[in-house]
Amino acid sequence: MHVAYTLARQPKRRGVLLLRDVSVSLQRLRDEWGRAASVLRPDVLSRLSICVDQGGQFVGIPHDPDAQTQRALSAVRPGQSEARTSRGDAPFVVLKILLHHWLTDGQPVTTDWLEKTTGYSYPTVAKTLRGLGSLLERASDRRVRLRWFPHDQLARLFAVSDRFRETVRFADRLGQPRPPEAHLRRLEKLNPPGLAVGGALGAAHYFPGVDLVGVPRLDLSQHGSGRRPDLRFIEKLDPGLKRVLDPLEPATVVIHQVRHAKPLFEPRKGGLQWADPVECLLDLHEAGLTAQASQFLKALEKRRPQTP
Repeated sequence: MHVAYTLARQPKRRGVLLLRDVSVSLQRLRDEWGRAASVLRPDVLSRLSICVDQGGQFVGIPHDPDAQTQRALSAVRPGQSEARTSRGDAPFVVLKILLHHWLTDGQPVTTDWLEKTTGYSYPTVAKTLRGLGSLLERASDRRVRLRWFPHDQLARLFAVSDRFRETVRFADRLGQPRPPEAHLRRLEKLNPPGLAVGGALGAAHYFPGVDLVGVPRLDLSQHGSGRRPDLRFIEKLDPGLKRVLDPLEPATVVIHQVRHAKPLFEPRKGGLQWADPVECLLDLHEAGLTAQASQFLKALEKRRPQTP
């Protein structure tokens, strides 16, 4: 869908989504293509395709690539688009970090602090800050902070968070799903590195008064330096958990990647960590708990430090 958005803005270009080390079958990918094709505009669909790298041979969906495309794909260095942080993610990451700081600290920050926290270079951070315009307040010493946080910016974060956080969903396939609390107790014993508890449980940690009738699922935030998410702990957590690709299918465990250099996690008794409040807010919205997300945000804004 991200490639499709780009093609819609660039009508003279063609787009190929190149997949390496694919863990799902070609038939499943073709099924996913069919679902996407049913909602895409024909002029975009005709310029879009998927190619799966199978040991140097490229299998295409809906059709195999021609010789010219094969050569172009072969020239792509393995992993060049799989860096832990991508400059294309910068607007999302920088805005999320600024929102987190606005809600939890309130003081202006330096560009150097933003570089170290986000993991981006000075030119990338500076360009992103310029794009925020009047939303930013700039101090005389060139430090910056959010002046306010309008709802249209929050809607922007909600709209793109699933893609930028590379959300992966798992559901029970054995017919005996465990409640999220049981998964959490098991996960505390495993205690895999770089993992934090978010979602409804995280929101309840920061704001015990949030209206949550039961916990619908276990949301986890994962921070790591690898190019690919390390999901090996899922098999140890529950062999019955299998990955689901349909975002509308109910999930039991959902994992979101944290793509900034400093994870902003907080210590947690019993093992693991707590995801930061903005991660929890994004989790609630992504889970369809919009009323709870709104309640949680109001609580965070109410407790926001009031600084001159």
